[in-house]
Amino acid sequence: MRIDKKWVIKPRPDDLEVNRLAKEINVSLPIAKLLLQRGISTFEEARMFFRPTSGDLHDPFLMKDMDKATLRILTAMNQQEKILVFGDYDVDGTSSVAMVYSFFKNEIAYKNCAYYIPDRYREGYGVSKAGIDFAIDNEFSLIICLDCGIKSVELISYAKEKGVDFIICDHHLPGSDLPPAVAILNAKQQGCHYPFKELCGCGVGFKLMQALSVKIGLPAQDVFGYLDLVCIATCSDIVSLTGENRILVAEGLKVLNAQPRPGIKKMLELAGIQIKLTVEDVVFIIGPRINAAGRIRHGSGAVELLMASGNDPLIDEYAEILQTSNKERQGLDKTITAEALQMIEENESLKTKKSNVLFNATWHKGVVGIVASRVLERYYKPTIILTESNGYATGSARSVKGFDVHHAIEKCSELLENFGGHMFAAGLSMKMENLSAFQKKFESTVDQMLNGILPEPEIEIDEALSLEKVNPKFYSIIKQLAPFGPGNMDPVFMCDQLIALDGTRIVGENHLKLILAPANKPEMAFKAIAFKQGHYLDALLKGKPFSIAYNLRENEWMGNVTLELDVKDIKLG
Repeated sequence: MRIDKKWVIKPRPDDLEVNRLAKEINVSLPIAKLLLQRGISTFEEARMFFRPTSGDLHDPFLMKDMDKATLRILTAMNQQEKILVFGDYDVDGTSSVAMVYSFFKNEIAYKNCAYYIPDRYREGYGVSKAGIDFAIDNEFSLIICLDCGIKSVELISYAKEKGVDFIICDHHLPGSDLPPAVAILNAKQQGCHYPFKELCGCGVGFKLMQALSVKIGLPAQDVFGYLDLVCIATCSDIVSLTGENRILVAEGLKVLNAQPRPGIKKMLELAGIQIKLTVEDVVFIIGPRINAAGRIRHGSGAVELLMASGNDPLIDEYAEILQTSNKERQGLDKTITAEALQMIEENESLKTKKSNVLFNATWHKGVVGIVASRVLERYYKPTIILTESNGYATGSARSVKGFDVHHAIEKCSELLENFGGHMFAAGLSMKMENLSAFQKKFESTVDQMLNGILPEPEIEIDEALSLEKVNPKFYSIIKQLAPFGPGNMDPVFMCDQLIALDGTRIVGENHLKLILAPANKPEMAFKAIAFKQGHYLDALLKGKPFSIAYNLRENEWMGNVTLELDVKDIKLG
């Protein structure tokens, strides 16, 4: 089943505004238009957008409870209390733990600390009773909790009763009740006036490190050396790459490319990667390998690799484990996705539903989130993939544009043991006997929230751009709009009346390698790639004009760099 995408052209900014901005910052009209579409309308905004620097980061003490957090940590250090750095097992969590634990050990030189990553299969997501009991049994009196904790009211109450304090660094949506922590650092909580609300968990942890550095009197550069980890977490968690996140990622990419930490360098060597890293590379190369540790074995393997020094005798072993785990994850992903899609294909009632809630007790818990994304790509419905874990139906949800899957799950909360997440992704678990009731209620909730009408998958078009205007000079300016990601996507252009020339063919796994040109200027040939769109080949070879939605990209081969089109979609006729 293939769902056609709807092309939506973004509203065109006022021509007078486009002309004004173009003159004010000395750029072409198409670039001025792209900036206005991204909310950039003044010289100063353009300066911060094109030249993001660490000097533009917000004061960490603007975040609610930051004074309380730093005071509690300094008190613990003065009294030589044992501090436990606790984080989730995904990229955001493990990067956060590697960052904060390394900061305590290396920059502050505080040795009375340790870290803890919960086991995905025995403990599940977030703060765990096993983790708290570990702290109690080993006389830790303070837990710094990263990328989780905002909804762990009962568990943190239990810790408090046992004499263990919590500092929460989280970015997930708070519930109606907050945990009894000493300090809660979360820009999304009520009463927090921090100017930027979209930091990931590692980003919040970074702000805590910034604040501690101010209190202790450490040079800012000691903290900025950890921006590579903040970049990896921010990109992999698919949060908005606007505002402060844009600065963190831009500066973090500089660290990653100029001086990658030994574990990352070894990881890239095993993957055969020798390129200047972009956001896309972080998301699709680094992120999955770090994630694979927690999905297949244990997240502590990722932490150890991220913290490893160049002379660590185990660095090769750490990197190899992540590489092997990622290959195993890819195999599971492929197999379980095929099984999930087959489940839908063989069930006519599933095809008519507004949501997909699929369960198989044998599916691997570590890849259900990935599988949910794959199923969503095929059927474009709010999707939940569940498996059995420790006697519960447990899994992950992914959503379509404009639909708040977290809110939909919340409406079914009486059937759940726990849940958490945000608008487009969430995790949940329930008793096995509630599975059928949950499937029915979630479907009814989705139907009501959508008013019975499923949204169509869309491609947002920034503007029409004929191939005559595509050249290296234009692309050099487009590159300056990076880093690209949510909130600042790689510009998508549209061009029609094109024809496919000789050499157009299928390569790899159904990818379309195109040689195309304007129908009235066949001599103006461009190379292009259309991933997973080999089904268009026969139609294109008939010679009839077609339209494309495309990004621009550089292809480097044998030292030669050429400008190519990355075709996102094709429309015939």
